[in-house]
Amino acid sequence: MAHTTGTLPAQRASDPILTTFRVFAVLTVVNLLWQFVSAGELVNRPVDDAFEASHSAGAIVLHVLSGIAMIAAFALWRLRGAALWPAVIALLVFVLSFVQAYFGGRSTLWIHVPGAMILTIGAVAVAVWTFLPARR
Repeated sequence: MAHTTGTLPAQRASDPILTTFRVFAVLTVVNLLWQFVSAGELVNRPVDDAFEASHSAGAIVLHVLSGIAMIAAFALWRLRGAALWPAVIALLVFVLSFVQAYFGGRSTLWIHVPGAMILTIGAVAVAVWTFLPARR
């Protein structure tokens, strides 16, 4: 008979769900870094179609990356007994990426910029959690 201690069961080092979560959580953060670079260029240049197109395309990529990270986070919670809070934060990051896209115009930067900070904090928290030794 196995004794449970209330902690997570030992995870295999090559858990495909955890690996997927890690990869897409990190890619979400890397994508956000690009979004900051392209946004900075948009602010510094009055009209630059190349950076505007790049920033818009980056937003679509952000939806995809954060969406896959969110799905993996919920799978890790449901199938492996991991903590629920990273999945909830990943869901909030995914939803906020759409809110950010909606408020992405020059006239709504007062919403878009603080939203980008919140989105980044959430994405980094989720990515860091995936690498903690005891993911509880």
